[in-house]
Amino acid sequence: MTSNIHKVNNDSTILLQMWSLYGSCVKLLKAESCRRTASNTVFPFLEAEGTQDFCRLFRYFMVFHRYGFTTMPEVMKDNGNFELYSPDPHVCGMTTLDRAAFRKTISVPVIQVKKEKVSKLLKFLKHRMIQRPGLKRVLDLSDEANKLVLLDPQQISSENSFDESDHSVLQQFEISPHVSKYDLELTYENFKTEEILRSVLPEGQGVTSAFSRVGHIAHMNLRDHQLPYKTLIGQVIIDKNPGVTSVVNKTNIIDSTYRYFQMEVLAGEDNMMTKVKENKINYEFDFSKVYWNPRLSTEHERIVGLLKPGDVLFDVFAGVGPFAIPAAKKNCIVFANDLNPESYKWLLHNCKLNKVDKKIQVFKLDGRDFLLGTVKEELIKHLAHASTEKEKALHIVMNLPASAVEFLDAFKQLLPEAPAGSAILPTVHCYSFSKDDHPAADVKHRAEAFLGTSLDGCCSVHLVRNVAPNKEMMCLSFQVPANVLYKNHTTSHEQSDEPLPKRPRTLEEFSAEKNRT
Repeated sequence: MTSNIHKVNNDSTILLQMWSLYGSCVKLLKAESCRRTASNTVFPFLEAEGTQDFCRLFRYFMVFHRYGFTTMPEVMKDNGNFELYSPDPHVCGMTTLDRAAFRKTISVPVIQVKKEKVSKLLKFLKHRMIQRPGLKRVLDLSDEANKLVLLDPQQISSENSFDESDHSVLQQFEISPHVSKYDLELTYENFKTEEILRSVLPEGQGVTSAFSRVGHIAHMNLRDHQLPYKTLIGQVIIDKNPGVTSVVNKTNIIDSTYRYFQMEVLAGEDNMMTKVKENKINYEFDFSKVYWNPRLSTEHERIVGLLKPGDVLFDVFAGVGPFAIPAAKKNCIVFANDLNPESYKWLLHNCKLNKVDKKIQVFKLDGRDFLLGTVKEELIKHLAHASTEKEKALHIVMNLPASAVEFLDAFKQLLPEAPAGSAILPTVHCYSFSKDDHPAADVKHRAEAFLGTSLDGCCSVHLVRNVAPNKEMMCLSFQVPANVLYKNHTTSHEQSDEPLPKRPRTLEEFSAEKNRT
């Protein structure tokens, strides 16, 4: 092993000055790139414009051997340079995973440390050590009294690369700052997912290493040009993500009726029965037959956070219960509905699993039928007892972004007459996709068309997430206007000499009054 170690001469002042100049230029280039570059992927990376050309020119100038001097040009790259940790180019185009082909030898800086001082040193110089998956950063020597500590070749080239605090630590433990280099062999286990996939796919094609984790399942959305490599991609995802035993790819859009999509297993076991935990709630379901998106966890939590104990929640498209069950846990009165027989089955199961089956009434109806039936009946009951019982806020969640807006016309004249006294109006949280340049205005405009009235000044639009380039998922929240909800809201007052009833209170007014009392 010691034969792999070559001395690095630290006596060249000119070289150190040029390395310093090089580092400063790289930082400037990277900083400028950071200001211009943005990425929506799970594994974003920035590459400074012009850096590669600078590195190439610099290597040509610096590669020389004089008086036994070694500059290590092959490893002194900026942090955005992928060449150092890129597998051998011959793996490009590989469709069947050959792990043995991912071998590469690189030169890395090392320092020699007494065995008994290694653990102490690591606490202080961890940030200077090489960071690679599955790689031992401390190696044994034939000399049992000493060990080699592997340093980051993108930070350290010589002892002058250490800053003042580093030198202070080395001096404190009586460790020589002398830097040597070591020929390190990287294997498949030492490369990251995106490095492997980038090296396999043809140059210039996009790399997808992002996925949604659903229990033991990794759900991917591969692009057409990646499909020839789908089996390899699936196996790499399993190898690099402990706990993932199955990788699936969506093969079509979400079913418009039951909200689940067809999928194929890319690698691992064909087992779609999974368990997940979201916001401290446990769920179980067959992922191939229901809709579940872990990226909506924050949105589920946001809506449930608006509820107070005793409030009423109508979940029109409930799925397996990510809104309904947390609401029931919060002691809300919950009515949950889903037309999909599998979602209905797992909704019942998850209610029992989380011990809220006595607090939720579950239905298997078309969303419109649920609104015109159950929701209408319960609203009438609530309004009939509003004057004698403690008033509750009413929330209606409509999480079917592909078409929920089209159900809003069900609220038109849903109730026969406005109550004589004041009553809280139900608040609707309606989800929708938008590809418009102004998604908030687009969703509001479409909702107004189905409601037949303006929502100016009485609604809010929340950006839930970016689904795809130029496609946003939005949540429109509004209280159903009284002139929409009640049949006699306009005509009854025009034909009567009786004084007008009090204006129905908004949710904000109701909450403010509730807090005062």
